[in-house]
This record gives sequence, structure tokens and C-alpha cells, in this order.
Amino acid sequence: MAQDRRTFLANLGLAALTAACGGRAASSPVLAGAAGKRRLSRIGIQLYTLRRNAQTDLAGTLGQIAKIGYKEIEFAGYYGHAPAEVRSILDANGLTAPSTHAGIDVIEKTPDKLFSESRIVGHEWITVPSLPPGPKNTADDWKRIADQFNKAAAQVKSAGFRFAFHNHNAELKKVGDITGLDVLIDSTDPSLVSYEMDIYWVVNGGGDPLAFLQRYPNRFKMLHVKDSMGPPDHKMVDVGVGTINFGKIFAAAKGIEHYFVEHDEPADAFKSAATSYGNLSRIEF
Repeated sequence: MAQDRRTFLANLGLAALTAACGGRAASSPVLAGAAGKRRLSRIGIQLYTLRRNAQTDLAGTLGQIAKIGYKEIEFAGYYGHAPAEVRSILDANGLTAPSTHAGIDVIEKTPDKLFSESRIVGHEWITVPSLPPGPKNTADDWKRIADQFNKAAAQVKSAGFRFAFHNHNAELKKVGDITGLDVLIDSTDPSLVSYEMDIYWVVNGGGDPLAFLQRYPNRFKMLHVKDSMGPPDHKMVDVGVGTINFGKIFAAAKGIEHYFVEHDEPADAFKSAATSYGNLSRIEF
């Protein structure tokens, strides 16, 4: 059947996007609903939440996660399994792994191994999970970290991946009138460096997730969705159990591609994952 020009270009764009995502076409994680409201149609989880389960039974853990309803996994190591085996387990459960956490030192010291493994598993994002060592007291200190990110991100991009940085609460400390996170975002190249906002740690550090999302539209491409019982202790709890208004945050966010549930120390990891998924999947925004 003959194709018109518009259809041809659309198919060409889809093919290019599919190739960029390791053979899997990307789709919006947001589903439009009635009365203009939206809900998340694709929810992921950072496997650190279930690290103890994954350490002893990765296949069983991913199988249970898929049964809960999760579609995406963010890795932080493969628990002793070969990348090809990890990819096979993901495929068998209808899961994808768009992001992996890897230290900045791994990108700098062993990039070939990291990139090779990431291609096999199907990662699109190489996400640095924490700050490198060194002083963080002045704006110049943060600018040096930003330079380090720019260099690493250029290397990541040249290998066909995308670079992101995941915050904790240290980045929310003030440097003069702004925070370290502000300096990082302002001093990194938007074409190279994106950010994965950990909503809990922004709140824990005294920041406002909405303010950052509005101040830096489209710089945050992923969210870690985890909840807090509020000050002063900020006890971490399952999503939807605490005080964070995720619907309001999601409504203001622009350009978010992935939403990953996380809980650092759940009493029962599978129960926590199921509770967070159920609550998160019902949020309208």
C-alpha cells in the first residue's frame, strides 16, 4: 500500500525513536481521563526498594513487581546477574529498564563496560545517584561539580545514552541566596545534563518541588516518588500515606518521562511496593 508523505515521516520518526530506546518505542507515562484529569499510565520502581529480595531472587522479585502492575524498573546494579540474563528476565515479565544508577566514577573510569551492559539491558538513561566527593561550601565548589557532570554527560551522549543526576537533601543547602541544586542546574548544559528529582529529599531538605519544577521547566525528566510524614523527622512512608501532594506536583511538572516509586527502608518491601503502586495509580491531576 502506498504511503503519503505525512504517514512516511511519522513512521520514520517512530522507527528512529524505537531505535533510540533499544528497540522499544517510548510512550507517554500519562493517560488523559475524564473531565480533563490525567493519571499515570506507566509506573516504575527503583529496585533499591526491593534490594534484599532481588539479591536472593532477582527473577522472582521482578515477576512479583510485574504482577503488581509496574511496567518499568530502575536498576542500581544487577545483583550478580549477567546483563543478558537481566534483559531476558525483564522481557519475560513485560518490563523495561529505562534508567540505571551509576556513580560518576564509573562513567569516568570504566565507561566501556557500563555502556556495553546498558545497551544489553536496554537502558536509555545513565543516572548518577549521588554527589561526588569533595567540598560543597561555595558556589565555585558546585560549579566544579557541574563541570564534572558536563564532561561525563558529553561522554554518555557520545555513547548514545542520556545523562541525569539524582538529588538527595545535601543539594538543598543554601549557597548564598540559592541552593547547590540551583547552581548545578544553572551551570550544566541543558543539552547534556538532565535531572531526576527525588521529591522526598527535596522536601526533607526544606525545598519546594513545585518551585524547582516551575523554575526549571523540562530540566527534570524523571521523578522519584516517595512520601514523607512531614517535619521535623520526615519519616519515609509509602506513597499516598504521607503529607506530600503528588497530584499538585505532577500537574505542574513539564516533560517528565518516568515516575519511579522508591522507599529506602520498607518494613515489607512487596507490601510497600503494592501500596505505593495502588495509591499512585489512583492519583488524578
